[in-house]
Amino acid sequence: MSKALPHLPQATFEALVVEAVASLPVYFQEKLENIEILVATWPSTNEMHRAGVASGSLLLGLYQGIPLTERTHYYNLVPPDTITLYQGPIEMVAGDDYGKIRDQVKHTVIHEIAHHFGISDDRLHELGAY
Repeated sequence: MSKALPHLPQATFEALVVEAVASLPVYFQEKLENIEILVATWPSTNEMHRAGVASGSLLLGLYQGIPLTERTHYYNLVPPDTITLYQGPIEMVAGDDYGKIRDQVKHTVIHEIAHHFGISDDRLHELGAY
């Protein structure tokens, strides 16, 4: 798979990420704890491996951390969880259509935030979120 340069300027893509987070219901925004949302152009080989994604497949986003449902009273002084959105793969899936890129960013943000809330990929499949 060729790792083409993204179509949108990174600042424009980052603005879509901010917009997606801001569009979440306030209830969920208030529950986001100790988390940082990042943008990268492409996932590293190590990130692909950690996510269990096969070579040649696309990884649109990655949650790394301790879900809220697994945190105990011992949870303190812990580095922030991270959600990374990968601009290159998102644009490959969405094409050059700004509206489709925007929709895919929002879908990916919601998907990764679901992991922060302790919702597994299996449960997301059951809920029809794919």
